[in-house]
Order: sequence, then C-alpha cells, then structure tokens
Amino acid sequence: MKVSLLKIGFTLVLVSAIWIGVIFVETEKIHDEIILKESNSFELKSEFMGADIGFYKVYMPEFVGEEVFVQILDTNDNVIEEQSIQTKMSVGYFDFDKDGSYTIKLTNISKNPIYLQIEFGDTNSKQMIPAGVLLFVGAITVIVIAFFKIKNYNIEQPDENIS
Repeated sequence: MKVSLLKIGFTLVLVSAIWIGVIFVETEKIHDEIILKESNSFELKSEFMGADIGFYKVYMPEFVGEEVFVQILDTNDNVIEEQSIQTKMSVGYFDFDKDGSYTIKLTNISKNPIYLQIEFGDTNSKQMIPAGVLLFVGAITVIVIAFFKIKNYNIEQPDENIS
C-alpha cells in the first residue's frame, strides 16, 4: 500500500493538534465562581514556575451588557496586565518571568451584580514547541502537495464543433 505525502501531512497536523490539546488540558489551572456585587472586587491566586505564558478566562453566563475590570498582579503586586471586559466571555494571556504567586483581580464596574466563572493558570507553552513544529511541518506539507496536485490537474474539455 502506497502512502501519499498528503496523507502524511494530514496525519502530522492531526497528531500535533491532539498533542497540543493534551498539553493544554493537563496545565495547572484554578476555577472559581462568584457573584460580584457593584463596586466589589475578587482576587484569585495561583502559583507559577519559571518563565512562560499565563492565561485567564472570564465568563458571564447571564451577560446583559455588564462590565468587569481585570488586573493581573505579579509576585510584588505590580500590575502586569489589565483589561476592561464587556463581553460574555473573554480570554487573555500574559507573560510571567519568575516563580511565585500571581493574582487575578476582578472588579465589578457596572451597576448590577454579576455572576462570574473564572479560570486562571499557566499555558505550558514551552512544552508545546515540539508539537508546534510538527504542526508547522504537517501544514506546509499539505499546502505544497495540494498546490502541486491542483497545478497538474487538467479538466477535460469537450470537443468543439461536433456535428
């Protein structure tokens, strides 16, 4: 049985995408849910190791135009990221460069109480590099092979002036 480069490329893309998904699912992250009243704040802390990329996800299931202000604080309580969220779900990323406890601080700046679901953690992006390289190789293989297949594809034309 002959295996084409196109099938190998698709297989590389599929395997590496699953690999990246497994790494992300296994990351250290914390979840919490809270009803945040007007002008109140809520903090959630998590331990991070080394230098990498962290993430936060804020979800408001009963969203009707509320606004939440989010700050990410480093180990010395310095603000390293801040954002005003006015959507039902928001995902943000931030860089951290040293070990320690990082904090997400959410403040309700709307006039109504807000029910929030928060997820805060590390992406483990450094572990995703080999899978990312494999994904890149597979995608380039698929693009190049598909280009050559399309380039060499001939459409058969009917004979003209058949009488």
